Amino acid sequence: MADIAVIFDVGNVLYHWNPRVLYERLIDDDRALDAFLRDVVTLDWHFQHDQGRPFAETSAELIARHPEQAALIRVWGERFIDSIGPAVEGMPQIVHELHAGGIPLFAITNFSDEFWAPFRAREAELFALFSDIVVSGTEKLVKPNPAIYRLALGRFGLDAEQALFIDDREENILGAEAEGMRGHLFRDAATLRRDLAGLDLIGPAAA
Repeated sequence: MADIAVIFDVGNVLYHWNPRVLYERLIDDDRALDAFLRDVVTLDWHFQHDQGRPFAETSAELIARHPEQAALIRVWGERFIDSIGPAVEGMPQIVHELHAGGIPLFAITNFSDEFWAPFRAREAELFALFSDIVVSGTEKLVKPNPAIYRLALGRFGLDAEQALFIDDREENILGAEAEGMRGHLFRDAATLRRDLAGLDLIGPAAA
């Protein structure tokens, strides 16, 4: 398919992300670890960072509610990058092949502005292949808010029908499709490759 660009999500599409990877190094007891992740540093709490709130504010509020966990809460800000694992198997190859084939590459990620900079620097080689990346915490807009897709398309210089959006969350795909983009609900690199090959964007097997 000619004249199409590929827009990726980042967390759990390009790179594994799981806060447990960070805290299992610090909390030996599995039940205590489960409770801390479920009741203290919850995903809803972290979503505030993706929305643009600074960690200094959210951590102060959380520490006020859980003062006995203050040191572990502060670790979230100090070592957030350690919660981001290696690239998802097969995905760097796909990104490189698309880039080598002249396919424009972009990303829209729900990600804290302050946590994004060190992570992007760590993975500079891969992200250098992307023409632009919209970061929710910078824009203070999060997926699946329609406004973030419209902002991204405008900044990327794309019409919606030119865009293939790849994300691991169904609500984010539905949001993109509501704006006229083609969506791919990510499960693994092999399935994505088959879909990309069906659009003549990539070869059917890894190069």
